[in-house]
Amino acid sequence: MLQELFIAAAAGGNSNALSQMGFEHLIHEMTTQPGDFAVSWVVLLTLIIMSAMSWYWTVINIFRAARLKAAADKVTSLFWDTPNAQDAIRAMEEQPASEPFSKIALDAAQAAAHHQRSEGGTSGGLGENLSRSEFVDRALRQAVTRESNNLQSGMTLLATVGATAPFVGLLGTVWGIYGALIKIGATGSASIDAVAGPVGEALIMTAIGLFVAIPAVFAFNFFSKINSATISKFDTFAHDLHDFFATGSRVR
Repeated sequence: MLQELFIAAAAGGNSNALSQMGFEHLIHEMTTQPGDFAVSWVVLLTLIIMSAMSWYWTVINIFRAARLKAAADKVTSLFWDTPNAQDAIRAMEEQPASEPFSKIALDAAQAAAHHQRSEGGTSGGLGENLSRSEFVDRALRQAVTRESNNLQSGMTLLATVGATAPFVGLLGTVWGIYGALIKIGATGSASIDAVAGPVGEALIMTAIGLFVAIPAVFAFNFFSKINSATISKFDTFAHDLHDFFATGSRVR
């Protein structure tokens, strides 16, 4: 049916009918007839909100990825290049509170210090039941898991927008086609003037849904790859820290 309508418009040279399929006409109709376009308003506002939220988290993740990339080598090198362990720990304490590599190092240092204080204590205490290696390993696992989870902020939303925005747009499409059929039934003819607006609405809502979804999908895939690389750096740093705090020997 859509194909027949476009053919009729092109054959008849009906520029007025074609103009009714534009985005400006859709907004005009939605503004002047809000009751008839209630579903369209809901769909459009939903897509706008989804787009705003996905772009917000995209920008946040861009800055976070850039900050982590710059800090990864700097912080780890600072720790290993500092000869004295206490000075290295103090250097980690001076890092920003949101810096993950220094937080992992500090968790390991605190675990090692806590275990050392428990050694020689009461019978059946921590020092007897759990070796330093096991205790530090436990602390490092928790730290890496915590920082890895922090990297996932906004990722669920990006995935949700990428997966659902086309279907939200499709709802506008289906409703537009439904409106076209209602107008055909009311007028008794399939005049292009009667159905051009709803058809244009249908096509525009589909386009908007895709416009919202595609950047979110690209952002999700891009940040998933970056986060995987960052988590690998967390693991590598944690393994080196474990060997250092468990044995006292530097691996780097």
